[in-house]
Order: sequence, then structure tokens, then C-alpha cells
Amino acid sequence: MVDFTLTDEQTDMRELAHNFAEKEMRPVAWELDKYCAWPGDVIQKAWEVGLMNTHIPEEYGGPGLDFLTGCLIEEEIGWGCSGIGTSLMCNGLATAPIVLGGSEEIKQKYLGMLTEEPKLASFCLTEPDAGSDVSGMRTTAVRQGDKYILNGSKCFITNGSYADYYTVYAKTDKEAGHKGISAFVVEREWDGVTVDKKEDKLGQRASNTATISFNDVEVPAENLLFEENRGFKLAMMTLDRTRPGVAAMAVGIARAAFEFARDYSKERVQFGVPIAMHQAIQFMIADMSTKVEAGRLLTWQSASLLDQGKRNTLASSHAKRFAADSAMEVTVDAVQVYGGYGFIKEYPVEKLMRDAKIMQLYEGTSQIQRLVIAREVLMPRRVDEPAPAAA
Repeated sequence: MVDFTLTDEQTDMRELAHNFAEKEMRPVAWELDKYCAWPGDVIQKAWEVGLMNTHIPEEYGGPGLDFLTGCLIEEEIGWGCSGIGTSLMCNGLATAPIVLGGSEEIKQKYLGMLTEEPKLASFCLTEPDAGSDVSGMRTTAVRQGDKYILNGSKCFITNGSYADYYTVYAKTDKEAGHKGISAFVVEREWDGVTVDKKEDKLGQRASNTATISFNDVEVPAENLLFEENRGFKLAMMTLDRTRPGVAAMAVGIARAAFEFARDYSKERVQFGVPIAMHQAIQFMIADMSTKVEAGRLLTWQSASLLDQGKRNTLASSHAKRFAADSAMEVTVDAVQVYGGYGFIKEYPVEKLMRDAKIMQLYEGTSQIQRLVIAREVLMPRRVDEPAPAAA
């Protein structure tokens, strides 16, 4: 039997997240976007009320929430402001490899660091010449005794300027392609770690994005995650777990745009009646609503498979691809419903349109998701196959 009934705890967490988004995020979202400002106060408040580090297990100080509950939270956060939301939720991406592949000592140290204080971590995979093609990365980690020497540069790093540590992927075997990648935990204060350029972005401007450089950084061997040369697998397992949350945030953006457009269409009068009375607008509103609902259901399915301990690669790519593309389509249509006013920064939907674009790009572009979907469809593996465990 399929049951979409949420538990009392899930309903309470969604309400908590919605109230936080409404009272703490939306009142400042457009101002932070305008000035590309860091939402430090909002992050502090989110940490205090328990809306960060949601999937860190209880034994390390986190709430240990299931993935579906995490998606409920992320949809509301995306509804509030996906720029702020990306900064709030980035710890989940950075810590997933630690949860999956860290030793007990590493988990205690680095997961506990985030739950004891409102600190941040970043995920460092992308490079200037290695985006979708992870195997093309040039960052290297060379073993020397009981440490690795790390050299290279990572770009488009969310929270990069403010993170206390980074989960960094580097080549430990330069000749082995994606089979020669390893993952490490690297602290920001170590010698040789440099925060470089902060990016000036089209959207999600309240989220910090920076370039991080590593110059002869000495990384203790115990900070290796999983096994040497198994970092690519760890990264893919991580993204299977985080893409449902990205999809949920995209649903939140789309829902916000839909609600603004729906309400505006009932207020804006043309040809003597509200534009909501015109069939052309009605069809747009109807399609927007359907995309929001369908995106949410795909997202819930991908999260539910994880909660059942099942493999969700196909489902998470379906969810992320559809929700991201739908967010772009819905926000563009919302601007259209507003007409000329939609193009003016005084009105809310132009920001949502700018914010939506990145959802089609990060954590695997929509084109990469289609490649994953095609591979899974043409060479299917059982849905009830257990999700792989790194450690």
C-alpha cells in the first residue's frame, strides 16, 4: 500500500521550517540578494532551532532525521529563499562523505564540530577544468609517510569563504582516471589553504561561492575518507543522498513562484476582469501547479527509497532533473504572468527566476541527470537492491 500520510514529527518539522522561512528568511531575502550579502544572522538562528545538520546521526550530536523529513524542510527553505537555503543546507553535502566513509574518530571530530557550534563545512569537487567530467580533475594528493601533500584548486565552492573545513577530492593516482580519486577532510586553518575569489553570481546571491586553493597542504593520513582511490564512488553515493534535497529546494522555488503568480493573476485587471479569468493565464497557472505537485512526488519517492535502505540512483536523478527544469519553467512563466512588472526588481518573481537557474547546474546538470537516467533505464538494476555502504 502506498501511503503519503506524514507522521506528526514530519508535520511538525515542516511547520517549523515554513514558519522560519516566512519570519526569518523572506523579510531579508530580497535585500540580501540585492547586496550579495552573507546571511550570518539567519544561519545562526537556523542552527539554534535545529534546521541545520539534519542528517547527522544522533551519536554525533545531530537529530538523525530521515531523508523524507529532510526534503520537507528543504522545500520550505527553498520557498523562503534558495540563496539563504543553499548556505543553510551545504553542511549536509559536505558531511555526507564523512558519514559514509569516515573513521569513528573522524566522525566524532568533524561531525561533532558542526553540532556543538554553528560552524560550516564545504564540499570541494568541482575545478576550473573539471565540472561534469570529474575524472579530469588536476588536484593531487601525494602520500608521504603518515600524511598526504595536497595541491590544486577548487571552484564554485558553496560557503567556501566561511567554512571551517572542506571535504576535498583529489587524484591519488593520476593515471587511473576516475578510479584514481580519493577524498579527504581538510581544515581551513591549515598552512597552504587559501580562500581566493568570491564569485558575483546571477542568482542565489545570498549564498557565498568561492574558489579555494591548496598549496602543499599537509593532510594527516587518517583524514582520508573511505579508501584510497575510491573517492569517485564515495562522491556518487553522496550525490544519491543529497540530490533529493536539491530537488526539494527546486520544488520550493517553483512553489513560491506559482503562489506569487496565482495571487497576482487574481488581482491584476485587464480588459475589465482579473487576468485569472483569461484562459491563456489559467492554462499557465494549471501547468505550474502540476509541475510543483509532480516534482514533489518524485522528490518524496527518491527520499523514501533511501529511508528504506534501497538504491535510489534512478529516482534521485528523475527528481533532481524534473524539479530543477520545472523550477526554471515555472519561474519564467511567473514572470510572464506578471508581464512587464515581472521584469522589475521591485516585484518578487524576477529573483526567483534568477535563483532557479542554478538548480539545473549544480550537483549534476540536467544533461548529466539525463545520462544517468538513460544508463539506468537501458541497463537497469533492481530498485530493491540495497543502497551501497562505503564503510
